[in-house]
Amino acid sequence: ENLTVETVPLRIEDREVKRLRNKEIVSVKVIRGGPAGENAIWELES
Repeated sequence: ENLTVETVPLRIEDREVKRLRNKEIVSVKVIRGGPAGENAIWELES
């Protein structure tokens, strides 16, 4: 039985840069929509 649910990225809500010693990690807060409504998740920007 397949229990995966497809979600669609709706918009980017926020952007965050974390600085380490010699590199930066950029992440974005993505609002996704699916059958259960909207939810937010932080993802690496690529």
